[in-house]
Amino acid sequence: MDSGDGRFERHPEAAVGERRHLVDLAYRMLGSPAEAEDAVQESYARWYAMPAARREAVRVPAAWLTTVVSRVCLDVLGSARVRRERYVGEWLPEPLPDRAEWPGRAGGGPFDPADRITLDESVTMAFLVVLESMTPAERVVFVLHDVFGYPFPEIAGIVGRTPAACRQLASSGRRRLGAAPAPTPRRDRQAAVVRDFRQAWEAGDIEALVGLLDPAATMVADGGGLAAAVLHPVEGGERIARYLVLMAEKAPGLTLLERTVNGLPGLVAQRDGVTATVAAFGLADGRITRIWAVRNPEKLTRWT
Repeated sequence: MDSGDGRFERHPEAAVGERRHLVDLAYRMLGSPAEAEDAVQESYARWYAMPAARREAVRVPAAWLTTVVSRVCLDVLGSARVRRERYVGEWLPEPLPDRAEWPGRAGGGPFDPADRITLDESVTMAFLVVLESMTPAERVVFVLHDVFGYPFPEIAGIVGRTPAACRQLASSGRRRLGAAPAPTPRRDRQAAVVRDFRQAWEAGDIEALVGLLDPAATMVADGGGLAAAVLHPVEGGERIARYLVLMAEKAPGLTLLERTVNGLPGLVAQRDGVTATVAAFGLADGRITRIWAVRNPEKLTRWT
Protein backbone atom coordinates (compact mmCIF):
# COMPACT_ATOMS: atom_id res chain seq x y z
CA MET A 1 0.00 0.00 0.00
CA ASP A 2 1.18 3.54 -0.65
CA SER A 3 1.28 6.08 2.16
CA GLY A 4 0.67 8.83 -0.36
CA ASP A 5 3.27 11.21 1.10
CA GLY A 6 6.16 10.26 -1.15
CA ARG A 7 8.64 9.77 1.64
CA PHE A 8 9.33 6.10 0.87
CA GLU A 9 11.59 4.91 -1.88
CA ARG A 10 10.18 2.31 -4.21
CA HIS A 11 13.18 0.00 -4.04
CA PRO A 12 12.62 -3.23 -2.03
CA GLU A 13 15.71 -2.61 0.09
CA ALA A 14 14.12 0.62 1.31
CA ALA A 15 12.42 -1.69 3.82
CA VAL A 16 15.65 -1.93 5.79
CA GLY A 17 15.51 1.71 6.82
CA GLU A 18 11.99 1.46 8.23
CA ARG A 19 12.90 -0.45 11.38
CA ARG A 20 12.94 2.61 13.67
CA HIS A 21 9.54 3.74 12.46
CA LEU A 22 8.07 0.27 12.87
CA VAL A 23 9.43 -0.12 16.42
CA ASP A 24 7.96 3.28 17.33
CA LEU A 25 4.61 2.19 15.92
CA ALA A 26 4.60 -1.23 17.60
CA TYR A 27 5.60 0.06 21.06
CA ARG A 28 2.69 2.48 21.11
CA MET A 29 0.37 -0.32 20.07
CA LEU A 30 1.70 -2.88 22.55
CA GLY A 31 3.25 -0.98 25.47
CA SER A 32 6.22 -3.38 25.58
CA PRO A 33 9.58 -2.81 23.85
CA ALA A 34 10.28 -6.55 23.78
CA GLU A 35 6.90 -7.34 22.19
CA ALA A 36 7.36 -4.42 19.79
CA GLU A 37 10.75 -5.73 18.68
CA ASP A 38 9.28 -9.21 18.26
CA ALA A 39 6.43 -7.84 16.13
CA VAL A 40 8.86 -5.94 13.92
CA GLN A 41 11.15 -8.96 13.64
CA GLU A 42 8.17 -11.09 12.58
CA SER A 43 7.29 -8.53 9.92
CA TYR A 44 10.81 -8.54 8.49
CA ALA A 45 10.88 -12.34 8.63
CA ARG A 46 7.75 -12.43 6.47
CA TRP A 47 9.27 -9.85 4.11
CA TYR A 48 12.45 -11.80 3.52
CA ALA A 49 10.59 -15.12 3.35
CA MET A 50 8.90 -13.92 0.18
CA PRO A 51 10.53 -14.79 -3.14
CA ALA A 52 12.64 -11.95 -4.49
CA ALA A 53 10.25 -11.46 -7.40
CA ARG A 54 7.34 -10.87 -5.01
CA ARG A 55 9.35 -8.39 -2.93
CA GLU A 56 10.29 -6.49 -6.07
CA ALA A 57 6.62 -6.32 -7.04
CA VAL A 58 5.69 -4.47 -3.82
CA ARG A 59 5.30 -0.81 -4.79
CA VAL A 60 6.01 0.61 -1.31
CA PRO A 61 7.88 -1.80 1.00
CA ALA A 62 7.45 0.50 4.03
CA ALA A 63 3.67 0.45 3.65
CA TRP A 64 3.70 -3.34 3.27
CA LEU A 65 5.70 -3.66 6.50
CA THR A 66 3.41 -1.22 8.32
CA THR A 67 0.43 -3.33 7.30
CA VAL A 68 2.04 -6.54 8.53
CA VAL A 69 3.33 -5.13 11.83
CA SER A 70 -0.08 -3.57 12.56
CA ARG A 71 -1.83 -6.89 11.95
CA VAL A 72 0.73 -8.71 14.11
CA CYS A 73 0.08 -6.15 16.88
CA LEU A 74 -3.67 -6.69 16.56
CA ASP A 75 -3.16 -10.41 17.12
CA VAL A 76 -0.81 -9.80 20.07
CA LEU A 77 -3.25 -7.34 21.68
CA GLY A 78 -6.06 -9.88 21.39
CA SER A 79 -4.07 -12.57 23.16
CA ALA A 80 -2.67 -10.04 25.66
CA ARG A 81 -6.16 -9.24 26.94
CA VAL A 82 -6.56 -12.91 27.84
CA ARG A 83 -3.12 -13.09 29.48
CA ARG A 84 -3.75 -9.97 31.54
CA GLU A 85 -6.91 -11.46 33.00
CA ARG A 86 -4.55 -13.91 34.74
CA TYR A 87 -1.95 -11.27 35.62
CA VAL A 88 -1.26 -10.88 39.34
CA GLY A 89 -2.29 -7.38 40.43
CA GLU A 90 -2.32 -4.30 38.22
CA TRP A 91 -0.72 -4.30 34.75
CA LEU A 92 1.29 -1.29 33.56
CA PRO A 93 3.19 -0.66 30.31
CA GLU A 94 6.91 -1.33 30.39
CA PRO A 95 8.75 1.92 31.26
CA LEU A 96 11.41 3.37 28.99
CA PRO A 97 14.65 5.07 30.07
CA ASP A 98 16.12 8.15 28.44
CA ARG A 99 17.77 7.62 25.05
CA ALA A 100 21.20 8.17 26.59
CA GLU A 101 20.60 5.27 28.98
CA TRP A 102 19.12 2.84 26.45
CA PRO A 103 21.31 -0.25 26.94
CA GLY A 104 20.43 -2.27 23.84
CA ARG A 105 18.20 -5.27 23.44
CA ALA A 106 17.10 -7.34 26.38
CA GLY A 107 18.98 -10.61 26.53
CA GLY A 108 22.39 -9.12 25.84
CA GLY A 109 22.14 -8.64 22.07
CA PRO A 110 24.16 -5.90 20.37
CA PHE A 111 22.87 -2.36 20.62
CA ASP A 112 21.05 -1.15 17.53
CA PRO A 113 20.13 2.56 17.37
CA ALA A 114 17.12 1.59 15.24
CA ASP A 115 15.67 -0.20 18.28
CA ARG A 116 15.44 3.04 20.24
CA ILE A 117 11.92 4.35 20.62
CA THR A 118 11.24 8.01 19.96
CA LEU A 119 10.22 9.65 23.23
CA ASP A 120 7.41 12.15 22.85
CA GLU A 121 3.97 12.84 24.34
CA SER A 122 2.58 9.64 22.80
CA VAL A 123 4.79 7.43 25.00
CA THR A 124 4.23 9.08 28.39
CA MET A 125 2.91 6.61 30.95
CA ALA A 126 -0.35 8.56 31.20
CA PHE A 127 -0.92 8.25 27.44
CA LEU A 128 0.00 4.55 27.31
CA VAL A 129 -2.30 3.75 30.24
CA VAL A 130 -5.20 5.31 28.33
CA LEU A 131 -4.27 3.29 25.25
CA GLU A 132 -4.53 0.18 27.44
CA SER A 133 -8.20 0.99 28.06
CA MET A 134 -8.97 0.76 24.33
CA THR A 135 -10.02 -2.34 22.47
CA PRO A 136 -7.30 -3.81 20.19
CA ALA A 137 -8.97 -2.38 17.08
CA GLU A 138 -9.46 1.04 18.68
CA ARG A 139 -5.84 1.16 19.76
CA VAL A 140 -4.36 0.18 16.42
CA VAL A 141 -6.57 2.58 14.46
CA PHE A 142 -6.05 5.42 16.94
CA VAL A 143 -2.27 5.01 16.92
CA LEU A 144 -2.12 4.81 13.12
CA HIS A 145 -4.35 7.84 12.57
CA ASP A 146 -4.04 10.20 15.53
CA VAL A 147 -0.40 9.51 16.43
CA PHE A 148 1.20 8.72 13.06
CA GLY A 149 -1.18 10.48 10.68
CA TYR A 150 -2.15 7.62 8.38
CA PRO A 151 -5.35 8.38 6.40
CA PHE A 152 -8.46 6.32 7.10
CA PRO A 153 -8.66 4.75 3.62
CA GLU A 154 -5.15 3.37 4.09
CA ILE A 155 -5.89 2.22 7.66
CA ALA A 156 -8.99 0.45 6.38
CA GLY A 157 -6.81 -1.73 4.18
CA ILE A 158 -4.44 -2.42 7.06
CA VAL A 159 -7.02 -3.55 9.62
CA GLY A 160 -9.63 -4.98 7.26
CA ARG A 161 -12.38 -2.48 8.13
CA THR A 162 -14.19 0.17 6.12
CA PRO A 163 -12.94 3.77 6.33
CA ALA A 164 -16.17 4.70 8.11
CA ALA A 165 -15.63 1.98 10.71
CA CYS A 166 -12.07 3.19 11.23
CA ARG A 167 -13.30 6.74 11.79
CA GLN A 168 -15.68 5.45 14.45
CA LEU A 169 -12.90 3.47 16.15
CA ALA A 170 -10.60 6.52 16.21
CA SER A 171 -13.44 8.66 17.57
CA SER A 172 -14.10 6.13 20.32
CA GLY A 173 -10.41 6.17 21.20
CA ARG A 174 -10.44 9.96 21.40
CA ARG A 175 -13.38 9.85 23.83
CA ARG A 176 -11.37 7.57 26.10
CA LEU A 177 -8.42 9.94 25.86
CA GLY A 178 -10.67 12.92 26.60
CA ALA A 179 -11.79 11.30 29.84
CA ALA A 180 -8.16 10.88 30.97
CA PRO A 181 -6.33 13.17 33.42
CA ALA A 182 -5.14 16.58 32.21
CA PRO A 183 -1.84 16.74 30.29
CA THR A 184 1.33 16.93 32.33
CA PRO A 185 2.91 20.37 32.88
CA ARG A 186 6.18 21.59 31.48
CA ARG A 187 9.13 19.27 31.96
CA ASP A 188 11.02 21.68 34.24
CA ARG A 189 7.99 22.08 36.51
CA GLN A 190 7.50 18.33 36.73
CA ALA A 191 11.21 17.86 37.47
CA ALA A 192 10.97 20.29 40.40
CA VAL A 193 7.95 18.52 41.88
CA VAL A 194 9.55 15.08 41.46
CA ARG A 195 12.74 16.36 43.14
CA ASP A 196 10.74 17.68 46.11
CA PHE A 197 8.89 14.37 46.26
CA ARG A 198 12.14 12.39 46.31
CA GLN A 199 13.54 14.52 49.13
CA ALA A 200 10.36 14.22 51.20
CA TRP A 201 10.26 10.46 50.65
CA GLU A 202 13.91 10.04 51.64
CA ALA A 203 13.25 12.07 54.79
CA GLY A 204 10.11 10.08 55.64
CA ASP A 205 8.25 13.40 55.81
CA ILE A 206 4.58 12.45 55.54
CA GLU A 207 3.39 16.05 55.84
CA ALA A 208 5.60 17.17 52.95
CA LEU A 209 4.50 14.24 50.81
CA VAL A 210 0.84 15.03 51.46
CA GLY A 211 1.49 18.61 50.40
CA LEU A 212 2.89 17.43 47.07
CA LEU A 213 0.08 14.96 46.39
CA ASP A 214 -3.37 15.87 45.17
CA PRO A 215 -5.96 14.84 47.81
CA ALA A 216 -7.55 12.55 45.19
CA ALA A 217 -4.25 11.14 43.90
CA THR A 218 -3.99 7.49 42.88
CA MET A 219 -0.99 5.18 42.96
CA VAL A 220 -0.87 1.98 40.88
CA ALA A 221 1.89 -0.59 41.37
CA ASP A 222 2.80 -3.45 39.02
CA GLY A 223 4.68 -6.36 40.58
CA GLY A 224 3.33 -9.07 38.31
CA GLY A 225 3.50 -11.57 41.15
CA LEU A 226 7.31 -11.43 40.92
CA ALA A 227 7.91 -8.51 43.30
CA ALA A 228 6.05 -7.24 46.34
CA ALA A 229 3.45 -4.67 45.28
CA VAL A 230 0.04 -3.55 46.41
CA LEU A 231 -2.53 -5.47 44.35
CA HIS A 232 -5.05 -2.66 44.07
CA PRO A 233 -4.68 1.10 43.50
CA VAL A 234 -3.98 3.20 46.58
CA GLU A 235 -6.29 6.22 46.56
CA GLY A 236 -5.94 9.51 48.42
CA GLY A 237 -2.87 11.67 48.97
CA GLU A 238 -2.53 10.95 52.68
CA ARG A 239 -2.95 7.20 52.24
CA ILE A 240 -0.30 7.17 49.51
CA ALA A 241 2.12 9.20 51.63
CA ARG A 242 1.77 6.88 54.62
CA TYR A 243 2.08 3.80 52.43
CA LEU A 244 5.28 5.07 50.79
CA VAL A 245 6.92 5.91 54.11
CA LEU A 246 5.95 2.52 55.52
CA MET A 247 7.39 0.74 52.49
CA ALA A 248 10.64 2.72 52.78
CA GLU A 249 10.94 1.68 56.43
CA LYS A 250 10.45 -1.97 55.46
CA ALA A 251 13.05 -1.77 52.66
CA PRO A 252 16.08 0.13 54.03
CA GLY A 253 19.05 0.80 51.80
CA LEU A 254 17.11 2.03 48.76
CA THR A 255 18.71 4.74 46.64
CA LEU A 256 16.29 7.10 44.89
CA LEU A 257 17.47 8.53 41.57
CA GLU A 258 15.84 11.18 39.40
CA ARG A 259 15.60 9.75 35.91
CA THR A 260 13.66 10.30 32.72
CA VAL A 261 10.80 7.80 32.49
CA ASN A 262 8.98 7.62 29.15
CA GLY A 263 10.20 11.10 28.27
CA LEU A 264 9.27 12.82 31.55
CA PRO A 265 10.96 13.26 34.95
CA GLY A 266 10.44 10.24 37.20
CA LEU A 267 12.14 8.24 39.93
CA VAL A 268 14.15 5.04 40.02
CA ALA A 269 14.67 3.10 43.26
CA GLN A 270 17.77 0.92 43.38
CA ARG A 271 19.26 -1.47 45.91
CA ASP A 272 22.91 -2.45 45.50
CA GLY A 273 22.87 -1.03 41.98
CA VAL A 274 19.87 -3.11 40.89
CA THR A 275 16.69 -1.30 39.90
CA ALA A 276 13.74 -2.35 42.06
CA THR A 277 11.14 0.24 41.05
CA VAL A 278 10.60 2.72 38.25
CA ALA A 279 7.99 5.39 39.00
CA ALA A 280 6.26 7.68 36.52
CA PHE A 281 4.14 10.65 37.57
CA GLY A 282 1.12 12.56 36.38
CA LEU A 283 0.68 16.17 37.55
CA ALA A 284 -2.08 18.76 37.52
CA ASP A 285 -1.99 22.25 39.03
CA GLY A 286 1.47 21.63 40.45
CA ARG A 287 0.52 18.53 42.44
CA ILE A 288 0.95 14.82 41.79
CA THR A 289 -2.29 13.18 40.70
CA ARG A 290 -0.98 9.80 39.51
CA ILE A 291 1.93 7.55 40.41
CA TRP A 292 2.63 4.50 38.26
CA ALA A 293 5.19 2.26 39.98
CA VAL A 294 6.59 -0.64 37.94
CA ARG A 295 8.23 -3.33 40.11
CA ASN A 296 7.91 -6.40 37.92
CA PRO A 297 11.58 -7.29 37.26
CA GLU A 298 10.73 -8.62 33.80
CA LYS A 299 9.77 -5.05 32.85
CA LEU A 300 12.93 -3.49 34.31
CA THR A 301 15.63 -5.23 32.27
CA ARG A 302 16.48 -1.97 30.48
CA TRP A 303 17.04 -0.22 33.82
CA THR A 304 19.55 -2.54 35.47
